[in-house]
Amino acid sequence: MSPFLNIPYYPAFDRMTPENAEPAFESLLAEATRAVDALERSHTPTWTGLMRPLHDACHPLFDAWGLLGHMLSVMNSEAWRRVHEALQPALVAFSLRVGQSRVFYASYRALRDADRNAPCLTPVQRRILEKTLQTAEQAGVGLPETQQQRFNEIQAELARLATDFRNHVLDATKAFALTLRTRDEADGLPPALLAVTAQAARDTGEEQATAETGPWRITLDHAVYTPFMMHSRNRAAREKLCRASAMRAASGDLDNTPIIEQILALRREMAALLGYGSYAELSLACKTAHNVETVDALIAQLCGAARDTAQCEAGALLAFARAHGFEGASLEPWDTAFWAERQREHVYAYSDEELSRYFLFPRVLEGLFQLAERLFSITITPADGEAPVWHPDVRFFRVADADGTPRACFYLDPYSRPATKSGGAWMNDFRTRDRRADGTLQLPMAVLVCNQSVPVGGQPPVMRFQEVNTLFHEFGHALQHMLTTVEEPEASGVNGIEWDAIEIASQFMENWCYDRPTLKGLSRHAETGEPLPDALFDKLVAAKNYRAATAMCRQL
Repeated sequence: MSPFLNIPYYPAFDRMTPENAEPAFESLLAEATRAVDALERSHTPTWTGLMRPLHDACHPLFDAWGLLGHMLSVMNSEAWRRVHEALQPALVAFSLRVGQSRVFYASYRALRDADRNAPCLTPVQRRILEKTLQTAEQAGVGLPETQQQRFNEIQAELARLATDFRNHVLDATKAFALTLRTRDEADGLPPALLAVTAQAARDTGEEQATAETGPWRITLDHAVYTPFMMHSRNRAAREKLCRASAMRAASGDLDNTPIIEQILALRREMAALLGYGSYAELSLACKTAHNVETVDALIAQLCGAARDTAQCEAGALLAFARAHGFEGASLEPWDTAFWAERQREHVYAYSDEELSRYFLFPRVLEGLFQLAERLFSITITPADGEAPVWHPDVRFFRVADADGTPRACFYLDPYSRPATKSGGAWMNDFRTRDRRADGTLQLPMAVLVCNQSVPVGGQPPVMRFQEVNTLFHEFGHALQHMLTTVEEPEASGVNGIEWDAIEIASQFMENWCYDRPTLKGLSRHAETGEPLPDALFDKLVAAKNYRAATAMCRQL
C-alpha cells in the first residue's frame, strides 16, 4: 500500500517516493469528493453535524498533500516536481469546491445565527466558525458564476506560479559555484568555513581538497554565503558572489521576473473580483492589522525613527572603511557586510569566528531543551529510530510532561542540502492536537527545518550566533504548536493564528539568546570545553543593537 494512503500517526517518510504518490492521490481525491458530496446532500447545521464531519472528510487528502509538499521542500527532485505539478491543479480545484459551496456557507451562517440566539458553541468553536466564514468569502463563495470561474482560474495559476518561483530559486542557487584555488583567494575565511567549503569541493570531484590547501567551493547556500561576505578579503570574489546572489533566477529559463509580474497582476485581479481596492486590502482583512492604513502608519513611524540613524550608520561605516584601507568613493553592496564585521570587531573587540567556537551544535541543542524543560515543565527525549525519517541527518524527539505523560513529538532536520532542500528555516506541523469523536486524543507533531553548516570530518559543527538565534526562533514556533491545550485541530497549536501575529512565540524565544545563564549554559568551547566567558557575553549584549537602524530600514 502507498505510504500516502491510510497514513498512520508516524508517516512512513522512508517509503515515500514520487512513484507511489500519484496513484494514492487519485484515490484520496475521489474519496474526499464522494464524502464532501454526501455531506453537502445531507447534514445538519451543527458542529457535530457539519463542521467536524467536513474536517474528517477532507483531512486524509490534505494530510497527504502536506506531506508531499514537505518532501518537495526537503528532498527536491525532478520526479517530485513532476508529481507535484501534476496533482496541484486538482488539489486547488477541490479546495475551491469546498470553500465555494453555497450549501455549506448557508449552514455556517445558520450555525452562527443559532449560536447567537442560544449559545451552543465553545469559544474555540466560535472562532473556527468565524474563520471558516471568512475563508469561504475570500474563496469567492458569493461571486456570480462567471466571476467565480475566473477566480478559480486565477487561484490555479497562482499556485502554479508560486511553485515555479520556488523551484527556479532552488535551481539557480545550486547552479552557481565559485572555486577558490589559492590561499590568497581564500584570505580571511575562518577555519570552519574553509573546512565546509573544502568538503563541498571533495563532494564535487576535488578529491584532494583540504581546509588548509583547498580548493574551496563557494556557493550561494546561506550557511556559506553569509560568512563568506562577512570575512573574505577577496573583494573580486565577494563581488562575483554578491552579483550572483542578487541575480538568482533573474535571467534565462529560470527568470522569475515574468512570474513576479504575473503574480502581482493576478493578485490585483483577484482582489478586485472580491471587492477589494488592492491585494494588500484583501490580505490584511484576515490579519490583526485589519487595514492598509494601520500598516502604512506603522511603517511610517518606523521609517521616521530609523532613517536618519541609518544614514549616520552608513556614513560612519564608510569613514571606518577608509581609515582602514578602503579606497573607493562609496561602499558597494559586496563591501558592506565585510566592513560592518570589521567595524563591529573593532568597536566591540570580538569576532564572529571567536564567538562561534563556543557554540557546538549538540551542546546548543541540549541547552535549548534544558531551557524549554525549565520554562514549561516538560522533558525532551531523543528517540532516533522510533519513527521513519526522510534523510539520515534527521533527528526525532519525544516531549512529555514532568510526570511522564506524552505531550508531543518532533523531527529536526538541521543541516544544509543545497541541491535538494529549500533555503531558510521553518517549522511545519505534521499533526495537531485533536480530540476525536470517539474520545481518542491525537498528540501534536512538528518538524523543525534549518540550514546550518554540515559536520565535517566527523566533528560536531560550530554554529554562528545567528544560527543559534534561528534555532531558538524555530523552536519557539514548535513549542507553541506542541504545548497547546486546544483540542479542535483548526485552532490547535499554530493553526488559526493570524499571520502577522504568528511570530510572537518565536521572537519571545529569541530573547533567551541574550540571557546570561542560558547562553553560558549552552556554550562549550570547541577546543577547551570552557563556557562562554562573562566578558565575551557582555560584548555580545553590547553589540546587540549594532547597526540596528540599518537592519530596520532593510526590512522596511
